[in-house]
Amino acid sequence: MSALRNYAGHCADHELFGYDMRGLVKHHEPMAPHTSWRVGGPADRYFEPADRQDLIDFVHTLSPGEPVLWIGLGSNLLVRDGGVRGTVICLHGALDKLELRNGSPSPGVIHAEAGVHCARLAKFAQQHQRAGLGFMAGIPGTVGGALAMNAGAWGGETWPNVIEAEVLLRGGRAEWWAAKAFTWDYRHVELPRNVLGFLAARFQVDHDADGAHERYTKEALARRKATQPVGKPSAGSTFRNPPNDHAARLIESCGLKGHRIGGAEVSTHHANFIITNDGARAADVEALILHVQRVVQEKTGAELQPEVRIVGETVSGGPGRA
Repeated sequence: MSALRNYAGHCADHELFGYDMRGLVKHHEPMAPHTSWRVGGPADRYFEPADRQDLIDFVHTLSPGEPVLWIGLGSNLLVRDGGVRGTVICLHGALDKLELRNGSPSPGVIHAEAGVHCARLAKFAQQHQRAGLGFMAGIPGTVGGALAMNAGAWGGETWPNVIEAEVLLRGGRAEWWAAKAFTWDYRHVELPRNVLGFLAARFQVDHDADGAHERYTKEALARRKATQPVGKPSAGSTFRNPPNDHAARLIESCGLKGHRIGGAEVSTHHANFIITNDGARAADVEALILHVQRVVQEKTGAELQPEVRIVGETVSGGPGRA
């Protein structure tokens, strides 16, 4: 893409895109405003679809080899300071349909598009007296992101509740696949290379006859507020929990709470959260991740694996120093 022009709202340049675009395209768009850490260099091209059909039409215009980064709220993502080559597609703000299927009988089905915030899904289930998705209140991302990584919180995780999911393939074809077509485990989902990302999912939910789900959701939100650095720029949990242990416990046991590299800091509120302060760079966050991994392994023998996805290119100078 050689034209360095921004398109907002209706895009009438049919020679460039070949269809009546209704979404937003930007070139050299900084990724910091689109990630929860508030850091990250520019994307070559950034697209926010107006709706599901606009997204499908846009994807149809991409060349088969175009690198594509598919994001929601950018809450499980670190974009390096050198930015992202190719195209970033952001679903938050579009694909926000959320509805209860099968009426009132139990069990029911909730249909949620990929751009729906997980907390909104949990609240929706609570309002409709449906149980099984209360843990979603603790996930700071979208349904699409939760599907992509089998996100979870407080003992619950995404995929055990999924009946089927809609994927978008390269070339712009959308297909519904049964849950059994996907291979998933703890914080990981295997996707075929021709799948760009998720468009929607249908979740099995039971009737919350005695109000237990409503109480659980409220308790989960209160626990999140009390134990996590809510309101601080972070990506949620930085590391996966090792088998039979907790990353936060290991990090705290090594005296790393409050440790800083540049503008990145291990939260004093929750040791498995890295927060960013004013002036932080992605390189600071990445350097702090590596430092925590190194110290924890040296002192405890445990190998912490990042839960966050790190993408993009570095800039000269590399990560910050411990």
